[in-house]
Amino acid sequence: MEVTAEHNARIAKLTFASVYPPYVTKVEKKGRTKEELHEVIEWLTGFDDNKIQEMIDEKVTFETFFKKAKLNPNAHLITGVICGYRIEEIDNELTRQVRYLDKLVDELAKGRKMEKILRQ
Repeated sequence: MEVTAEHNARIAKLTFASVYPPYVTKVEKKGRTKEELHEVIEWLTGFDDNKIQEMIDEKVTFETFFKKAKLNPNAHLITGVICGYRIEEIDNELTRQVRYLDKLVDELAKGRKMEKILRQ
């Protein structure tokens, strides 16, 4: 699938607060915990529990969320297909970062070992 400018704009305007509850539901439904979800988010962004809650409370867009993040230097190791898009082929940096997060949440929900998810 090709990523369009409209798709990138829509992703940038999405709020982290709008996707966080579905992330929690997805991982908990598969027997993982909110704490594990936070560990994955912290690995990717550097945000601790308090900062994650702050991002939710402020209803920041993904654009702001990733501007404030300190992306893990190993994030480029996140590859594969998520939502029909091959991550490593996404040109738009923000869209790629959002898909990194989606992929990590997906791997957590699928029961992948934490050390594999965190690219250790």
